[in-house]
Amino acid sequence: MSAHAHLPRLYIPADTLPVAAPGASCPLPPAQARYLGTVLRKQAGDSVRIFNGSMGEWLATLAHIRKDKGSLLLAERLRAPPPPPALVLAFALLKRDATDLVLRMGTELGVTSFQPLITERTNTHRVNLDRLTAIATEAAEQCERMDIPHVAEPCLLTTLLGSWPENHRLFAAIERTQDRGLTPNVTFRDARAGDGLLIGPEGGLSDAECQALLARPFVAPVSLGALVLRADTAVASGLALMSDGLRSTQDQSQ
Repeated sequence: MSAHAHLPRLYIPADTLPVAAPGASCPLPPAQARYLGTVLRKQAGDSVRIFNGSMGEWLATLAHIRKDKGSLLLAERLRAPPPPPALVLAFALLKRDATDLVLRMGTELGVTSFQPLITERTNTHRVNLDRLTAIATEAAEQCERMDIPHVAEPCLLTTLLGSWPENHRLFAAIERTQDRGLTPNVTFRDARAGDGLLIGPEGGLSDAECQALLARPFVAPVSLGALVLRADTAVASGLALMSDGLRSTQDQSQ
């Protein structure tokens, strides 16, 4: 695929292209047509890459393009869609720019589902899910992953704990674990597909919230080190460790 790495890479929803095969025609969503024609100045006959989680990644040719309309013809499949290990990120909502960064980094680090949380110290309770999904889509296009992560409606931490599947661990990054008398008995190397990572707000989780977490048998407290991290830094650190654990588990099972 290196020969095509310079080509624009666009996410095409699966319902836009029910059958992916050489010669199949695919209409371009208006925003994609405007981007290719107006921003990139592409013309009929130019090549692009398109992808989604069900069809994989394909080389395609612009059949025609004008203003916000256009269509593609599929040429060949470049990559089959590998099944990504399910990874849930539950994070306390942050200010707008920090939340945007969490979506971008999380998408690049393999999150398949984002669950925004409302905690006692959450900075904001309002989000635009369409905007966050657009950020995740752009990040997926850039980092060359096949699927677009799901962004759920915000919920209370207590709601998350009440609905969490007990056969999956929820790794909770709790500050100052030693000061709380906690000795984590699992590490990110124990992560399995479907497990989740929980990151609290700026200022950390309250004592009552920590107690509620530790009372649940599926919650695994973990430490991200001796230093107190910003919430968005904690997301990047925790996801990097957890993604490595998931890859290690996947390699051992093959």
